[in-house]
Amino acid sequence: MGRCGLLLIVACLSACGGGSGDSRAAEAAAVDDRGGAAQGADCSGFCADNATRLTPAEVQQVLAQVVAEAEVRNQPGTAAVVDRVGNVLAVYQMQDADPLVTVTSTEEFGAPISGGLEGVNVVPASLAAIAKAQTGAYLSTEGNAFTTRTASQIVQENFNPGEINQPSGPLFGVQFSQLPCGDFSQKADPSAGPGPGPFRSPLGLSADPGGFPLYKSGTPVGGVGFIGDGNYGLDKQISGFDQNLDEVIALAGTVTFAAPLDRRGDVITAAGKTFRYSDWSIDELLADSAAARSNAEQRLAAQGALIEVTGYYDGLTIHTGTAFGHADSGIMPAPQGQFQAADGESLDAFVFVDADGNNRYPAQSAADLPDGLESNALTQTEVETILREALTLANRSRAQIRRPLGTQARVTVTVVDSMGTILGMVRTRDGPVFGADVSIQKARTAVFFSSTGQTVDPSPAALLRSLPPPQYLAPVSDPAGLAEDVSGGFVEALLETSPLVSPRPAFSAYLDDLQRFLGLPLALEASGTRSAFADRSGGNLSRPHYPDGVAANPNGPLSKGRGEWSVFSVGLQSDLIYNGLVQHVAHVALEGAIPDVGNSCIGNTGFDPTALFETPVSVPQLANGIQIFPGSVPIFRGDTLVGGIGVSGDGVDQDDMISFLGVHQASEALSGAFGNAPQAIRADRIELPGNLQRLRYVSCPQSPYIDSEEDNVCDGI
Repeated sequence: MGRCGLLLIVACLSACGGGSGDSRAAEAAAVDDRGGAAQGADCSGFCADNATRLTPAEVQQVLAQVVAEAEVRNQPGTAAVVDRVGNVLAVYQMQDADPLVTVTSTEEFGAPISGGLEGVNVVPASLAAIAKAQTGAYLSTEGNAFTTRTASQIVQENFNPGEINQPSGPLFGVQFSQLPCGDFSQKADPSAGPGPGPFRSPLGLSADPGGFPLYKSGTPVGGVGFIGDGNYGLDKQISGFDQNLDEVIALAGTVTFAAPLDRRGDVITAAGKTFRYSDWSIDELLADSAAARSNAEQRLAAQGALIEVTGYYDGLTIHTGTAFGHADSGIMPAPQGQFQAADGESLDAFVFVDADGNNRYPAQSAADLPDGLESNALTQTEVETILREALTLANRSRAQIRRPLGTQARVTVTVVDSMGTILGMVRTRDGPVFGADVSIQKARTAVFFSSTGQTVDPSPAALLRSLPPPQYLAPVSDPAGLAEDVSGGFVEALLETSPLVSPRPAFSAYLDDLQRFLGLPLALEASGTRSAFADRSGGNLSRPHYPDGVAANPNGPLSKGRGEWSVFSVGLQSDLIYNGLVQHVAHVALEGAIPDVGNSCIGNTGFDPTALFETPVSVPQLANGIQIFPGSVPIFRGDTLVGGIGVSGDGVDQDDMISFLGVHQASEALSGAFGNAPQAIRADRIELPGNLQRLRYVSCPQSPYIDSEEDNVCDGI
C-alpha cells in the first residue's frame, strides 16, 4: 500500500474516534441538518475525489438565508457566493443597501491613518462581498476551516491582535495576495460563466468579519460573504466578542453548508494560540433558516436583486460551481506517471490546468542567463527534481494547521528562475487555494532581494528607483455622486473633490532605508556584495517593529512607521501594488469606463493626472507582488543566483523547511549541481549596525516528520 493510502486510513481512524461533547453535538445538529460534523469525519483531503459542487438551487438557499437574517436585523447589504476556486456564482444586493464601502482599520480605535488604502471610500460593496467569500473559500480545506475573522487574527502587527510585545501574525502580509493584477490568478469572463481557476480577488484576501467557507459532505465547495455596515476593516482587539452584524448575517448563509466542527479554526492552534472562527454561534441567529429555504425565490425577488459586477459576474443568473480536484476547476491530479518518488511511488500530485485540461506550468528549462552564462540556467531535470523532493517532504511532514492531528502537510510549490519566470508548479492534494499565488510571490521575492552583485539589468535597486510612486487617494466628499460619473471627467472631478494625499512615499526612500539599516550601502545594487535573502529575512525587514513585536522599537526599513502603518498600508509591499489595485477598483466602480489593470501589479502610475493608469516600467519578475511571511529560499549554483523556490499552505515553519530541504535534497540527488545559498552570504550572517539582532534565514520544525523521529533536520545545511 502506498504512503498516501496508509495516511488516509490513519486519518479516518483518528477522525472517527471519540466525541466532542453534548453541546457541540447539539450545535452540529442545529448548524447542519445534513449531518454537520459527522459529514466531515472521514474527510482529511480525499473527499474531493467526488465531483462535489454547489448547484444554483443551493446558492439560492445560501442567499435566501443571508437575506432573511439581514432583514430581521435591519441591516441591508450585499452578498456574494463563490465556488472553491473563486468563480463568482451570484452577487445579490438588497434594497437600500449602501453600494459603496470605506476601507478603514481605525474605526472606533483612535485617529485615522492617512495613506495606503486607508479612507478610500469609493469601493463597490460588491467587491468587498466577493473578497470576503473568496477568502473563506481560499483559506479552507478538508483539514481546516477558516473565515475572514481568522484572517483578521493572523495578518496584524501582533499575534494575537491587541497583545503588545508579541510577534506579528503568522500570515502577516497575505492580505496582499490573490490580487486583481498579476500573471497567475485567472480573470473571469462573466458572459462565459464559471471556468478553471483560481480566480483573482478584487481586493486581495479579506480580514473583515463576514466571510465563511461553505461545505458539502465534508469538503469545501465555496464561500459566502456579506457586507452591510459600510466599513471594510478588521477586528483589532480579539479579547472579547465584537458582535459584528455582517458576520452573523453571513453565518446564516452557512446553515446546511456548515464547516465540520472538528475542522474549524477554533480547534486549531499555532504558536500555542487558538484561531478564531466566529464571534457568533448558530443559536444566536434570529431568522428561521428553514422558512427562508422554503420560499427562497420569492424572498430574494422581494428584498433585492442580482447585480452585475464588471469583470466578475453578469447579474443575469445564478451559476453552478465547479468541482474542486476536477478539470473544470482548474486543479486536477497530475497525469499518471508524473511526480513519482525515487522509489517509483506516486506522490499524489495535483497541477493547475487550462480550459483544455493542459498543465499550465509543466517543468521546463530556464531561458535566463544568470551572471551572463546560459550554462548557469536551471534545467528541466533540475526543476523536476526540486519539485519532486519538495512534494516528498510535504508528504512526510506533519501539518501544523490541519486536523486530524498527524495529517501530512498540504502545500503548493513553485520554482522560478533568476528573473522570476515560473519554471514549474505543483501542489499536494487538498492544499489551500490561496497558497498557489502566494508560493509564486514568495519564490519571486526571494530571488528579487538576493540579486545583489548579479548581472541583472536593471538591478533591483535601479528598478525600485524607477517606479512611479503610489498616488494615495483621500476620502471623497461625495462618493455616491462621483461613482455615477462615468464620463471622461471622472479623474478631474475626483482630484477636485478629493486631492491626493501628500507627501507620497518614493521607492528610492525604501531603498535608502534598507541600505542604511543593513549597513550595506550597495544592497540590491549590481555592484554590491552578493547576499541571499529568504522570505523570512525579508519579512523581518518588513515588520512595523524590529525585532518583530518589540513595541518600543522602530520599524524595519521596508515597513511604515508608528502612526502610518496599518493592515491596509504596510509599507513597500502595499505601495508596490497600490496604483494597480486602485485602477481595478475604478474600473469596476465605473463599469469599465476606465480600462482594467494589466498582468503586472507593479509599475502603474495610478491616478497621476499627467499619465493616468499607465505602466511605463515593466516588472515581470514581481508581476503578482511581493510576499513578506516565511516559506521561500533562493537557489544558487556556486555563488550565482539561479532561481528560487516558494512553498505555501500549511504552517510557515513547514513552508520554510519544505523549500529549504527540498533544494538541499534535490541537490544531493543530482550530485550537488546547485543548492541553497552558501552559508557565508545568507542574510543571517549580516552584522547589522548598532548591534541589532540579526535577521533570520529559515526556521524549521524541531521534529517534523510523520514517519520518523528525526529532529533539528535543517541544522548544518
